[in-house]
Amino acid sequence: MNCLGGRLAPVLLLLASGHALAQLPPAQVNLNGTLGSRAALLVIDGQPRTVEVGASVQGVRLLAIEDGRAVVEYGGRRQSLTLGAAPGRVLSQGAAPPRQIVLPAGAGGHFTTMGMINGQVTSFLVDTGATSISIGQIEAEKLGLRYMYGKRIVTQTANGVVPAYQLQLASVRIGSVEVRDVEAIVIPGLMSHVLLGNSFLNRFQMRRENDVMTLELRY
Repeated sequence: MNCLGGRLAPVLLLLASGHALAQLPPAQVNLNGTLGSRAALLVIDGQPRTVEVGASVQGVRLLAIEDGRAVVEYGGRRQSLTLGAAPGRVLSQGAAPPRQIVLPAGAGGHFTTMGMINGQVTSFLVDTGATSISIGQIEAEKLGLRYMYGKRIVTQTANGVVPAYQLQLASVRIGSVEVRDVEAIVIPGLMSHVLLGNSFLNRFQMRRENDVMTLELRY
């Protein structure tokens, strides 16, 4: 019996089929563990669910568990999820990749959101004044970033000029939208959020209406 839980890289299942299945929205599904061959721990749109083989939860049906993999069906399309696999994306035939992020303002009018860096979950704060995505050293270590191999630079912060490491993130994902090869810096200390700077934001057309920010992918 495999152990449930653990911080495992997610597999992303994005299925938006046409015709009779057009009502199904995309789903984000992670495989976090199995209970032998009878049940799996799936995280469906951020909600952990123990699903038995043959059962369906939120439109996701677990068909089988074999060799550490779970075979699921969603919107008429089957997908194999693997424990510890790198993030992947599957779209049904004819479906367009997701291109839009919608963020409501939170406390103090700030735009914060959960997302992923290189497949690991973190929290972001939109910062249009930051040149790059900025990550505190403690969070970078939690995310498993090998920032010490990055380029050593100095950067200006609210506390003055500090040393930093510059690196490329393989992927940054918010909701269903993923951007690859994004520049970031790691600075000393602890930060409450990862600052979502212009190395990410410049990939999008940004607009704000009242307390809602919409990011539309440019390319």
